[in-house]
Amino acid sequence: MGLLSKRCEYGLRAVLFLVAQREHRPYVPIREISETLELSFHFLTKILQQLTEHGLLTSYRGPTGGVALARDPRTVTVLDLILCLEGPELFQTCVLGLEGCGDRKPCPLHAAWIDQRKALKDVFAQTSLAEIGKETLLAGMRLR
Repeated sequence: MGLLSKRCEYGLRAVLFLVAQREHRPYVPIREISETLELSFHFLTKILQQLTEHGLLTSYRGPTGGVALARDPRTVTVLDLILCLEGPELFQTCVLGLEGCGDRKPCPLHAAWIDQRKALKDVFAQTSLAEIGKETLLAGMRLR
């Protein structure tokens, strides 16, 4: 199991696919993204709708329609995407999922997780979708 939820993983993979397609065509059909990345069409549709509602994507109906990035990928960070899909909980909750964990009643990993959580948030805030997209293309990484 990864650190990010399936929602975030799928959203990030789909957006990176859009980053890769951006120079060739602005709008990509959701069905194509779903099939290429081997993701559930209905789940992906909900994720992309959420990103559209938050202004990260735009959609267009019709035969040449689909979804596209609404902003330059150099101006969108991984943190922006995570906050749109999950909210701030990843950076606020107990790493063990314990109720009431905090400075007054810490879990055994609380002190270590606070530092790691901040470092992770900083990395996500400093990493643009354009950077990840470029690295993905240069390294020939697969998104599925």
